[in-house]
Amino acid sequence: MTNPLRYEVLNLYKNLLYLGKEYPKGADYFRTRLKAAFLKNKDVKEPEKIKELLARGEFVTKELEALYFLRKYRALKQRYYEEDGK
Repeated sequence: MTNPLRYEVLNLYKNLLYLGKEYPKGADYFRTRLKAAFLKNKDVKEPEKIKELLARGEFVTKELEALYFLRKYRALKQRYYEEDGK
């Protein structure tokens, strides 16, 4: 399989695997779901379909990054700002 998109798929998998380390439900949960998603689409050979799946993977990457930034923002907000009711 010397498909030029292969390296993009592997790079996406590695990036998602790295981002999954901080997943709220745990890294093991994320890793099993990620592996299942990639194995489900392992037989796709059409470049157009692979590009669509890569775009979806990039979307998931951006969503995970947004989730982590929001979690950090909330933690900082709780730490440094008092509630109005106190």
